[in-house]
Amino acid sequence: SDLWTTEVDKGQISQVIGNLVINAQQAMPDGETINIKAENVNVTPKDNLPLQGGNYIKISVGDKGIGIPAEQLTKIFDPYFTTKQKGSGLGLATTYSIIHRHDGHITVKSEIGIGTTFHIYLPASAEQVKKKEGVKEETTTITGKILVMDDEEMVRNFVSKALKSFGNETEVARDGAEAIEKYKKAMDSDKPFDAVILDLTIPGGMGGKQAVKKLLEIDSDAKAVVSSGYANDPVVSNFEAYGFSGFIPKPYMLEELKKVLNNVMSEKKY
Repeated sequence: SDLWTTEVDKGQISQVIGNLVINAQQAMPDGETINIKAENVNVTPKDNLPLQGGNYIKISVGDKGIGIPAEQLTKIFDPYFTTKQKGSGLGLATTYSIIHRHDGHITVKSEIGIGTTFHIYLPASAEQVKKKEGVKEETTTITGKILVMDDEEMVRNFVSKALKSFGNETEVARDGAEAIEKYKKAMDSDKPFDAVILDLTIPGGMGGKQAVKKLLEIDSDAKAVVSSGYANDPVVSNFEAYGFSGFIPKPYMLEELKKVLNNVMSEKKY
């Protein structure tokens, strides 16, 4: 039968699926099939899930990779926990956060040498989604050349793709050092950057706090936006004092991303 409808942020759920697929690929270096399945399920107390009973869309992403040790499964969604030699581990923490913001849940089952499967539960809509009538009020989108700095490849690509869909030109950087190098190169060309998005925390590399200082040294008019999943960080709560022009919380909401960049690129620094 047809899948039920569910109301989600398309960009965020695409980010979630993309992240799980990347993880599955990395778990199977020899190349195997990744199984992705979506089905309608009815959740009851017997399922022992932290969800209200009712109808859900269940999305499963499975691999036949190396598997995850049992002692690591309870920590897998913690920020900065990672089973990889490279990367910050924020990918699955972001995935967990996005699903819970959608009133859903994510579980993981894994066996060493057999593989890993993630199950996502998203609440089904009470009724079919109807097309909204009338003309949607559109705000003028200011476009430009934007540099995106984030240590997670999946996040970089997601944000870059979203910005391009808004009509922007983009480049990406893995850390602050690479961002500064690219910013300098663009300044020397006839197409400098109009704005920069800097991830606040880069494990093992230069993060946004250090990078924005260096950017302002080479360009006092640089417009930098700090991004972070930690709203209680002092840099986030007082970003202007650290030289930033705006703040974007993680996980990204596309409309919020557009709004913040609009504000930043429309204002001139004095």
